[in-house]
Amino acid sequence: MERATWFFLIYLICCDAASCLTMVAQTNLNITTDRSVLLALKAHITNDPRNIVFTNWLTTTPVCNWVGVTCGARHHRIAKLNVSHFGLTGTIPPELGNLSFLVVLDFKNNSFHGILPQELACLRRLKFIRLGNNKFMGDIPSWFGSLFKLQAFGLCGNQFSGSIPATIFNLSALQIISLCSNQLSGMN
Repeated sequence: MERATWFFLIYLICCDAASCLTMVAQTNLNITTDRSVLLALKAHITNDPRNIVFTNWLTTTPVCNWVGVTCGARHHRIAKLNVSHFGLTGTIPPELGNLSFLVVLDFKNNSFHGILPQELACLRRLKFIRLGNNKFMGDIPSWFGSLFKLQAFGLCGNQFSGSIPATIFNLSALQIISLCSNQLSGMN
């Protein structure tokens, strides 16, 4: 009986070790995905006057140590991306929608331009999005209404036009909405 107990314990230890190795491999794979996303963003940045992103977002450094990046303690995935006030110029690539653990997206006070990619609708954990004082244009996307955890939504000081999508008003967690200084139409 003692021998069977030892075999069972060794079996459990081996299973635990295999499980841990699998989790480490998945975490590394996932953080590799996150790194690829940020490298795609870096490739879409055409001007970095303070050389923050260009000199700090390097493949030789762990992504969780990159300037403006905060990883979650539990999953070791990117939870916060804050490049506000960096003076960056560029566009947001669709790959940004692959940051599946992202809770905070803060790009305010830069010179990002273009439209917001549809793929950002995949950021289901997003609670705070701050894109104010950039040069984004086009309609405010209706897919913002699918970000059910969204609590704060700031798009002030851009070039958005059209009306405010009704889907945004269905977000029960939404506490702050800031859309000033755009070219929006409709009732005030």
